Amino acid sequence: MAVAAKKKSGNKGLGRGLDALLGDAPRERKGSAQASEQAEPSSGPKRELPIEFLKPSADQPRRIFDKDAIEELAASISAKGLLQPILVRPKGKDQYEIVAGERRWRAAQKAKLHAVPVIIRELTDEETAEIALIENVQRVDLNPVEEAAAYRRLADAFGRTQDEIAKAVGKSRSHVANIMRLLNLPQKAIDALSAGAITMGHARALLGSSAPDQACSIVLKRDLSVRETEALIREAEGEIRSASTGGKNGKSKGNTKVSSAPKDADTRALERDLSAILGLEVAIEHAKKGSGSVTLNYLTLDQLDDICRRLMGARA
Repeated sequence: MAVAAKKKSGNKGLGRGLDALLGDAPRERKGSAQASEQAEPSSGPKRELPIEFLKPSADQPRRIFDKDAIEELAASISAKGLLQPILVRPKGKDQYEIVAGERRWRAAQKAKLHAVPVIIRELTDEETAEIALIENVQRVDLNPVEEAAAYRRLADAFGRTQDEIAKAVGKSRSHVANIMRLLNLPQKAIDALSAGAITMGHARALLGSSAPDQACSIVLKRDLSVRETEALIREAEGEIRSASTGGKNGKSKGNTKVSSAPKDADTRALERDLSAILGLEVAIEHAKKGSGSVTLNYLTLDQLDDICRRLMGARA
């Protein structure tokens, strides 16, 4: 049985990899740990292994395991047993690496199970990484940093494009691009986002700052809301532009004055809409006489190529 499609086929069907391996079990994207991970699979070859034969995978995208959720799942396992098997691959004599189901494995240990049901498959490193990511996205949402790191690994280690990743996990390409941009934040902001000290809204605002590390420190110290963070960064960036041009208004090459005043809600909304469509950071600056500029910021050469293809296609 093929677990993942080859690159030349465009990875069609990757998002159905778990259903193909575990059977068409009903799954809920949200809800309790019992509902999302204790659904009874309709079919699939299973056997039991001693729980100590299993070990976590280095490709597990989830780095933070919620203790309350694990306790809830352990209680369900204690009452009903482990209904959903753990997907593993052999890694030597009496050694199996967990591909999908580390949360269940951890909860099974808390429930004091001596053996657990498993499905054993021969899988490549690439298939393991992809299935681990899909399993986490489908069952329980990863935090944004974990999700971004998983996408980055698929891109860097296995050469996946953003389009391929998006199709594999059932997300839009712009969502994948925007999530991956979070890894450009300074470590302080990444750690704060992982810990829940700031939200995705804060993180998106910090990405627009030329000094995100300092801005993050202020946000954390003052416990600013997302809107307050956006206002802080707009003010700081306006002061930087004013300092660089020697006044409140700068001049473009065509001597068109572009205002550095705070942008109105319609302009910010248009920037967000364009960013969502393009998967890029977009900045709109209005001039006094109705002219202005639209700036697209790319992070990789792939993104630049995508911009060029779109513009040339539109021109044709």
